[in-house]
Amino acid sequence: MKKSLLLTAALFMAALSVRSQDYVITKYKVGNDSTQINTKAIQKVIDMAAAKGGGTVVIPKGTYLTGALFFKPKTKLRLLAGARLKGSDNIADYPLIPSRMEGRRLDYYAAVINATNVNGFAITGPGTIDGNGLNYWKTFWAHRDSMKRAGKSSTNLEVHRPRLVFLWGCNNVNIKNVKLQNSGFWTTHLYQCSNVLIDGCDIRSPYQPVPAPSTDGIDIDVCSKVTVRNCYISVNDDAVCIKGGKGPTAHKMPENGPVEDILVENCTFGESHGTLTIGSESIYAQRITLRNCKVNNLCPLLRIKMRPDTYQTFENITVSNITGRCGTLIDLNPWKQFFDLGGSAEKPYGQVHNITFSDINVDCTKFGTIDGNATDKIGNITFKNIKVTADNPALACRYPDVKVENVVANGAPLVIKK
Repeated sequence: MKKSLLLTAALFMAALSVRSQDYVITKYKVGNDSTQINTKAIQKVIDMAAAKGGGTVVIPKGTYLTGALFFKPKTKLRLLAGARLKGSDNIADYPLIPSRMEGRRLDYYAAVINATNVNGFAITGPGTIDGNGLNYWKTFWAHRDSMKRAGKSSTNLEVHRPRLVFLWGCNNVNIKNVKLQNSGFWTTHLYQCSNVLIDGCDIRSPYQPVPAPSTDGIDIDVCSKVTVRNCYISVNDDAVCIKGGKGPTAHKMPENGPVEDILVENCTFGESHGTLTIGSESIYAQRITLRNCKVNNLCPLLRIKMRPDTYQTFENITVSNITGRCGTLIDLNPWKQFFDLGGSAEKPYGQVHNITFSDINVDCTKFGTIDGNATDKIGNITFKNIKVTADNPALACRYPDVKVENVVANGAPLVIKK
């Protein structure tokens, strides 16, 4: 009996200790007034939790307006049911800091949620982080239109916009059952992270009435061992995007690197520019798997962008057990947006090997295209156990090393057009 009582007391104290590590922001002078900026007050709670050895910053039911928040070692974030952490639409609320954007190190604006070298970081729901991006989107399109009228091009960085979540150098990360919506720029950016689980999240941004430009769902940038599962993703850019660097010397720069061991499974994908996209800012990716997913969109299942200004190697990529409606199975093409050799004498080329599509049953616009740059080396691509109904049921491919086994398009064997 005595041992039992001691055990019960120990369990009670352990539970009490866990509860004592929760820091509910409304208990620390954070008001539930969605018109008042709470950045400083919420940051004080984060800092206090860190100073006391760590803990979970809890956002209760209500809407809380904030600028950039910086999480510290041993701190986490939880959003309760009905909680909405709403990003400010004033870029002045996001400091300009050393960062990473579009495959390069540069000073850029902080995200709404930031964590650097915070191992064990977690964001859990079921509440919402809302980027409140409408004004950023309107400003972006107005600027793009004005540049077009002047006969000039513009980049994604000219209109200053914050990301929703930026994690840098964080290991053993858990982002679970949270809604990530309406980001001003990329939604979830992982850079130099490993052992990351994104599970049960709802990630979305609109196409209408104002399209949300460059709001990638999940950007995986120089990372390893990332799993994305049980998520819904629909954004106005790539759903899951593999990054890692760009430019003729990107492969020599220590801030760039490979993306390896990525698993995307049991997800549902609405509209985007690509369900799984590789290459716009990527030098090396391997062991990438997309499986057991449903699609309802008009974009490629796998989109590979071959940059003629960047050495690229993409290999051991698997797409399997996919059902629904999509644009194409594969879209592999040259990608010359913002082409820049920077005066280098390098002559970059790409390599794509060991790509497998299997057990797929979809309605699509066309089967696909495989057509890289002239010097790219592409081979060992396999299509197996596939049934499609397509407006254009042929595969356009000029490479000989393509294997087809039990592939039916519109009720007939797949036709490969050179």
